[in-house]
Amino acid sequence: MPSLIPKLPPRGEKTAEFPGPPANGYTFLPWLLMGTGPVVEVITGEAAYPVLGGLGIVAFALLYAMAAFRAFDKAQREERTTIVLLGALAAVTYALGIGYGGVWLLFFPLLSLACGAVLRGRRLGPVILTLAASVGVISGIETGDPWDNMTIAYGTFLSGLVISALLSLSETVRELRDTRQELARTAVEKERLRFSRDLHDLLGHTLSVIVVKSEAARRLAPRDLDAALGQVADIESVGRQALTEIREAVTGYREGSLATELDRARSALGAAEVDPVVRQSGPPLPAQAEALLGWVVREAVTNVVRHSAATRCEIMIEGTPERVTLTVTDNGRGAPAAPAPTPRIGGTGLKGLTERLAAAGGSLTSGPAPRTGFQVSAELPVDPADAALDAELSTAQGCGFRRAAK
Repeated sequence: MPSLIPKLPPRGEKTAEFPGPPANGYTFLPWLLMGTGPVVEVITGEAAYPVLGGLGIVAFALLYAMAAFRAFDKAQREERTTIVLLGALAAVTYALGIGYGGVWLLFFPLLSLACGAVLRGRRLGPVILTLAASVGVISGIETGDPWDNMTIAYGTFLSGLVISALLSLSETVRELRDTRQELARTAVEKERLRFSRDLHDLLGHTLSVIVVKSEAARRLAPRDLDAALGQVADIESVGRQALTEIREAVTGYREGSLATELDRARSALGAAEVDPVVRQSGPPLPAQAEALLGWVVREAVTNVVRHSAATRCEIMIEGTPERVTLTVTDNGRGAPAAPAPTPRIGGTGLKGLTERLAAAGGSLTSGPAPRTGFQVSAELPVDPADAALDAELSTAQGCGFRRAAK
């Protein structure tokens, strides 16, 4: 059978929408070329104390590079060590700016870039304003005209804010893209699970009925041909119904009917020589509750036919305007009840159905019957306006369970 579920590209696989590698510390290194002017002054000897100035430039470059690389790792960005690096970088920048002035003030925009990349939050505004004002004050003290180097002050103010906005936006877009892909992957996996459970429940129940009726037809054929032919006709009917249900399960539109499942349960139990007893009381049930309880009946009866070796199976449905209780009890090979039995949940299918009933406000338990045999009990709200039950219906169609081996 060809695959019916769309496949997503493997994790990490590059697609047409892949935005390219994220920014990293290397993106910030070319900006160090803004410090070419101070380097030239140190090399040509125009700067006072060139050795000290050279050491300051080297210290600035190293601290700037370390802060830039740590800025792109969220865990490292929030560490105290990174803040200490920024503080040391600021100290070197102020020392060089105050000690030399002129083109050395271009280290302030670089400091602003580093602060914008690391802080990216409410703390950034006061820091950027302080740096921009510092450039203006230092320039004014040096030249006597605070407006002389306003371009550097403006660049200092703008560079930190812009880089912070760009990096924050880029990080948000990537997180949203990853979240969208994960949601799509989860939806596909959920649909695969629903489909696999649906097929398991449909084929398991149908094949069990077909096997039981085939055995009945084989036993009846030598002494009652008409009865055997009746069983064969039932096998044909069950097979045709199974084909229809499988097609509907593929398209996701199959709806359960409690009355239909009860009729099928009587037929399957009778063919397996198990005496079916069905008792139903209470008001009519909404479609949502019937769909879930129909699955409980289908799978419980299938397990009685397969595993119990019972001679009697009782299906009891008791409803009130608020809740409905379904109990399926057989007298087969279930272990006797302990003095204080603890309801248990067994089997992977039963766990899945238990989760869905719980999401709909109900519950499902299974365990030894009070006297002998095995018992499965389901309780569910019957309010058709229950939003949780409405939401659960779309996935409940694919759930099923197998009773724990006895």
